[in-house]
Amino acid sequence: MTPSLQLRLYDTLTRDKRVFVPIDKARVRMYVCGPTVYDFAHIGNARPVIVFDVLYRLLRHIYGEAHVTYVRNITDVDDKINARAAERGISIRELTEGTYNNFKADVAALGCLTPTVEPRATDHIEEMKTIIERLVKSGNAYVAEDNVLFDVPSMPDYGELSKRPLDEMIAGSRVEVAPYKKDPQDFVLWKPSKPGEPGWPSPAGIETLGRPGWHIECSAMAWKHLGETFDIHGGGIDLVFPHHENEIAQSRCAFHSGVMANYWMHNGFLQVEGEKMSKSLGNFFTINELLADWPGEVLRFNMLRTHYRQPIDWTVKGLEESWKTLDDWYWVAGSAVGDRISNAMLAALGDDLNTHQVITVLHGLRNKAQGGDEIARNELAWSLRMLGFLRESAADWAARRQTNADVDATKVQSLIDARTAARAAKDFKESDRIRDELAAMGVVLKDSKEGTTWEIAR
Repeated sequence: MTPSLQLRLYDTLTRDKRVFVPIDKARVRMYVCGPTVYDFAHIGNARPVIVFDVLYRLLRHIYGEAHVTYVRNITDVDDKINARAAERGISIRELTEGTYNNFKADVAALGCLTPTVEPRATDHIEEMKTIIERLVKSGNAYVAEDNVLFDVPSMPDYGELSKRPLDEMIAGSRVEVAPYKKDPQDFVLWKPSKPGEPGWPSPAGIETLGRPGWHIECSAMAWKHLGETFDIHGGGIDLVFPHHENEIAQSRCAFHSGVMANYWMHNGFLQVEGEKMSKSLGNFFTINELLADWPGEVLRFNMLRTHYRQPIDWTVKGLEESWKTLDDWYWVAGSAVGDRISNAMLAALGDDLNTHQVITVLHGLRNKAQGGDEIARNELAWSLRMLGFLRESAADWAARRQTNADVDATKVQSLIDARTAARAAKDFKESDRIRDELAAMGVVLKDSKEGTTWEIAR
């Protein structure tokens, strides 16, 4: 454990940055909303996965790997899933299994650790029904036409997380406008299944088969694996309302607790080349598509260049800059050994995951290492590894760059050997000529006391 490192996190509920104090240091608990498994995840979906992976790594460093429980759920019952399975003519289980396996492979390529638990919604129907029964019994939910709805006015402080005006919350609640609602804000906890849809025996005395609403799923899975109250709940800013607002309402009323989670964290939106990501604009990219052209570490680093709470503009220029930076860090620190992590980097991470400042610290270590400071080189390497980088050897990373380039590697190496011979003979005119020839081919040279390496300029 590293108790001396102070961790401060911005809490969306209180709108301020607070010192993180876990309920139980021996079991720090975090829940993050995961994928709805009906299609490949897009790059916007990758942002919370990467952000909360960094927090998971930091919590493990502070409290010890065995003392942190990270739950990221899988939504495998949903209207989009039903529609996509019918469209493809396959079973819902076949669709969700295949999509989930694709997701796992994609986020692993991004350098994300596997969460402690990845619960499926369909494995927690009984927990959902138990919560619904409690809410009906306490007067916080009611049955109407084989639906069970949460009675929003029964919770006086509903809306504290999003702090939206009443008219905005009513507008946001109108996903399903229904005459049987007592109040326009009321939301579905359970609904009857249509023919061909998955269904389970219903709670609250309803005789028809039904299925859960979206919000109740996360309340049930969080309760099952983390308890009635836990430390951190995370997700994208788009989930604040209505999803997280409704989770809070369900869980607090079911368990008669003052809070569901002590800290609510949300990452900002992602846009592509200055515009909202949209299939109609042709700027909609899945993680899988991007991995075909860019190493996972490049995608990960590009995501962390912007503070997680700020909007991020995803651009090709940014990706190219990220790849160049990683090329440089691999060259400087890829072969370093040791286990010393930079205290300055940890302090930056401890300040609400300030990855922008982290990168500044890492650049400083790089410059010291380039000047011959072996301690700095060691700290650079191990700080990067803690963050999920330097997963390849320096040689493999360089080979990947060369393999992706449309150049003759044999010719390049021959020219480098000729340049090395010219320099040894103090024929600097010839050495410069060869350097310029290589530059014209798009080859960038890096000289060090170990020799000369090369990469393709992007």
